[in-house]
Amino acid sequence: MIYIVQSVVEVPLEKVEEVIGLYRNRSRSVDKQPGFLSFQLLQNEPKPEELIVHMTWESKEHYVAWVTSEDFKRIHELEKKYPDQELASIKPVVRRYHVRAD
Repeated sequence: MIYIVQSVVEVPLEKVEEVIGLYRNRSRSVDKQPGFLSFQLLQNEPKPEELIVHMTWESKEHYVAWVTSEDFKRIHELEKKYPDQELASIKPVVRRYHVRAD
């Protein structure tokens, strides 16, 4: 069953383009994970400071394997050390969905 995970972050408006640049240049290690299907960074049209990381997985089990992997932990530790501590301190709201029809 397809599984979608969205991480919603509110970024200061003056830093939105910087964050978009970070995602455009992401490591792409998640792309190699078993069960990974796609990644998109979405920007809310009426509220441009809201960015959503949208990932699609073959199953919840594949997603859980990713978030418990050493690679995931390494990447997220690097994020905490980002020089801009205002950005590093932003906590996403994570939403998870099972696709029931398409």
